[in-house]
Amino acid sequence: MDTTKLTLEQKAELLSGQGQWRTHGYPEAGLGSIFLGDGPHGVRREVVEDYSKGIPESVPATCFPPAVAIGSSWDPEVAGRLGAALGREARAAGVHLLLGPGVNIKRSPLCGRNFEYFSEDPLVSGVLGSAYVRALQNEGVGASVKHFAANNQETDRMRISADVDERTLREIYFPAFERVVTEAHPATVMCSYNRLNGVYTSQHRWLLTDVLRTEWGYTGTVISDWGAVVNRVAALVAGLDLEMPGTGGHSAQKIVDAVRSGRIEESIVDRSVARVAELARLGNDEEQGTFDAPAHHALARKLAADCVVLLKNDNAVLPLEETTIAVIGELAVTPRYQGDGSSRVNSTAVDIPLEEITALAGERGATVGHARGYSPADAADVARQADVAVVFAGTAIEAEGYDRTSLALPAEQVETIRAVAAAAARTVVVLSNGGVVSLEGWHDDVDAIVEGWLLGQAGGGALADVLFGVVNPSGRLAETIPLRLEDTPSHINFPGEAGHVRYGEGVLVGYRYYETVGREVRYPFGHGLSYTRFEVSDLAVAVTGPDTATATVRVTNAGTRSGKHVVQLYVATTTGEVRRPERELRAFRKVFLDAGQSIEVTFDLDRRAFAYWDVTTWGWVVAGGAYRIQIGESASTIVAEDGISLTGDPVVRELTMESTFGEWSAHPVVGAEFRQSMTRNLPAEQSADFEKANQDGLAMAANLPMRLFTRQAPGLFSEDTLEHLMKISRTVPVSQDEVRLPEVNA
Repeated sequence: MDTTKLTLEQKAELLSGQGQWRTHGYPEAGLGSIFLGDGPHGVRREVVEDYSKGIPESVPATCFPPAVAIGSSWDPEVAGRLGAALGREARAAGVHLLLGPGVNIKRSPLCGRNFEYFSEDPLVSGVLGSAYVRALQNEGVGASVKHFAANNQETDRMRISADVDERTLREIYFPAFERVVTEAHPATVMCSYNRLNGVYTSQHRWLLTDVLRTEWGYTGTVISDWGAVVNRVAALVAGLDLEMPGTGGHSAQKIVDAVRSGRIEESIVDRSVARVAELARLGNDEEQGTFDAPAHHALARKLAADCVVLLKNDNAVLPLEETTIAVIGELAVTPRYQGDGSSRVNSTAVDIPLEEITALAGERGATVGHARGYSPADAADVARQADVAVVFAGTAIEAEGYDRTSLALPAEQVETIRAVAAAAARTVVVLSNGGVVSLEGWHDDVDAIVEGWLLGQAGGGALADVLFGVVNPSGRLAETIPLRLEDTPSHINFPGEAGHVRYGEGVLVGYRYYETVGREVRYPFGHGLSYTRFEVSDLAVAVTGPDTATATVRVTNAGTRSGKHVVQLYVATTTGEVRRPERELRAFRKVFLDAGQSIEVTFDLDRRAFAYWDVTTWGWVVAGGAYRIQIGESASTIVAEDGISLTGDPVVRELTMESTFGEWSAHPVVGAEFRQSMTRNLPAEQSADFEKANQDGLAMAANLPMRLFTRQAPGLFSEDTLEHLMKISRTVPVSQDEVRLPEVNA
C-alpha cells in the first residue's frame, strides 16, 4: 500500500464510508474496499440499502445468544466460541469487519440496549469481550469494540451529555474497553453517539487520543457509530479516523477545505489515512463461501444452555421427571430470542420451545399439554390436569433507540402465573427477556424460576435441555435483580434532563451499591443454582509483592451430577483516601467437575485488583493496609475469607497553602515537624499540653486551608517555616505509578 500516490482529495475521501457499509478503495495505491457488517451476536449483511421502511432484511445467518445471555455464562470459552463462529459466518458473507462486541456497563436495568451488553461489572464485560475479539479476529475478521464511552442509555442518545467524574470513568466505564484494547487488540474502536462531560465523544481528544492511544497504546482505527460525527474536522483532530456511513463527499470536502485554508496540517490527515489503510488489509482476502448452518445451530444451542440461570428451585422440582407436563403461554410457541434494532438477525432456523419440550418428554414417556396465550382460565384448566406446569413469560420487546419505562412483566402474564400456581401441583416459570424483570407479585407462589434471557435461535432447545437435566444449569447473574426499580442506584438520575444525565451514584454501580448500603435485592449479582452442590474450602492468600497477591481455593462437587461452577473472588477494604465499595469482583473462573471431584483453583491478583483511581495524582493507587480476599457464591453470599496486609504505594501529598490544616498536621513526612513548630514559641508550660488543651479548636481548624488558618492564628507559623516544609513535601514521590494528565477537555 502506497498512500503517497493519493491526492489530498482522495485521502480525505478515504476517511469516510462509500455508502452505508463499505469503505473507499484505491486499487492504484493497493487499497481495497472493505465491508462492515452489524453484529454482535449474528452477522447482518443487508440485502439492499433502502432505509425508507426501516432496517432492511439481511442475508440468513445464525442468531447466537446475545450478550445478555453470554454475560451470564461467566465463561470466556463460551464468548470465544461465539466469536469464532461469527468470524466464519462473516467470511462466508463477505464481511471484513463485524461491529461488536458491545462492552458498555449496565448502569440501569431500563436501558433499551442492555441485551447487547454483558454485565453491570467491568471485569466480566472485559474478560468476555476480550475472548470474543481474539477468537473473531483469529478467523481473519476485524472486531469493533463499542460504544466508547459512557453510552448507557438510549434516551436522547444522539445528544445527551453523560456527566461522569474521573474516578467513576476509570473504575467502572473504562476498564472493559481498556482490557479489550490492551489484551485483544481490536481492529477498530467505535465511538458512541453521546457527549461525555459536554463534549461529543466523536470529537473528544482526551478520550480518543490521550486515554485510548497515549495511555492504552491503541494503534488501530477509531471509527464512528453510524451518524455520530457532528463536526468532521474537529473529530479528525481529536483522533477519529473513519466516519461511517458515507456523506456523499460532504465530509471529505470539509477536510480538504480545512487543510487548504491552513486550519489543520495535512499530517493530521495522513495519520488517519495510514490507520485506515492498515484496516484495509482485512479486505485482501475476498474469498466468500458457505458455513455449516446445522452445525452452527447446534453450537448456538450448546452455548445458550451454558447461559441459562436457575434462580429458584424449591423442593428440587427441576429437572423435570413428571409424566404429565402443562406448557403455558404464547412465548412457548412464538419465542422471543433476540432484541430489535441494528443487531436483528435473519435467523437460519428457530427452535420452538413447546416442540423441543414435547420431543424430550416423549423420549421419557411423558405427555405434554399446552394452553396458548395468557388466558388464566384456560391455563389453570390445563395446569390442574398435569403433574407440573411450565409457564413461559417475558417482555414484549427491547430495542435500540429507546429505553424501557418499567421492569414489570405484562399484567396478563402475571395474572396467568398466579392462576397457574394456584391450580398446579408444581409451577415453573421460564423467562425470556433482554433485561431484568421484576419477579414481585408472583415470585413466592411458584416453585422454580428459570431466567432464560434472550438465547438466540436455538434457545428453545437449550431451555428444554436445562428443564429436563440434559444440561446442568451453570449460568450466574451478571446483573442484579432488584426488588423495586426505585432501589436501583441510578434511579433518581436516569435518564437525565435538559440534555444531561448525571452519574450521581459514582462508582457504586450495581452490586457495589446494594452491598455497600445494605439494600436488599431479589437476587444478587453472581447468583445461580445448579442441580448439584459445590463446596469451597482451604482458601489461602499469599502476598507476593507490595501490591500483589495470590489466592488458592479448593472447589469440590459434593453432589451427584457433574456440572460447572463459577468461582467468584471479591476484594474488600476500607483503606485509602476514598470511599470503597463493600466488595468488588476482582477475579473469576468457571470450572467443570464430575460428581465427587475436587480441584484447586489459583488466582494471581495484580495491583489493579487492589487499586483505586486517585484524582489528585491522576493515577492508580494501592493504599497500604488491610484487605480481605473473599470467595462468594454471589456478591451477597461470602463462603470463605482471608485477610492480608499490603505495603501499597508511598502516597505523599505535596503541601500548598491550599492544603488544609489537617493535611499539614497528618502529613507522613513533615507532619511531626509542623506540629512541633506550632508550640516552638510558646512557654514550656503551654507547649507541653497545647494539642490536648486546644483539641476542639484544632478539630474545627482541620478543614481550613492554611492560607485562612494563618490569618486566624497570625504569628503561630513563620513564612520561612511553611516554605521550608512545603519544599520538603515536593521532593518526595507521589505514588508508585504516578500519571499526570491534562485537564479533561476536547
